[in-house]
Amino acid sequence: MGCGRVGAQLATLLDKEGHQVTALDVDAYSFRRLPPDFGGTALIGNGVDEEALKKAGIEEADAFVAVTQGDNRNVMASQIAKHIFKVPKVVCRIYDPLRRDIYSLLGLEAISPTTVLAQMLKEKLED
Repeated sequence: MGCGRVGAQLATLLDKEGHQVTALDVDAYSFRRLPPDFGGTALIGNGVDEEALKKAGIEEADAFVAVTQGDNRNVMASQIAKHIFKVPKVVCRIYDPLRRDIYSLLGLEAISPTTVLAQMLKEKLED
């Protein structure tokens, strides 16, 4: 869910490895980031809408990734994927490091690019 820079890049990488990929985004313009040879499906829809998720094939999904710009949407969609549709692997991006820690305690696999980048920058400064 989310076909911005990160979502489109991830969808492309997985598609090239032969995975069946569906990119879900509320804005059709976002799909321009997918390469012309993208073999997956680009679907307009909201990842917090159960019907849109079903259209995207969530009931057969092995994994779900939420990388929209909104932490709340990412968390909500991830919870739906994990708890309602029982998707085995669910990962979401959470920009706010404090919220990421809380969601991790609640069992949600969350990555904070804010924390990751800060750590990488710190390591570069210490080189």
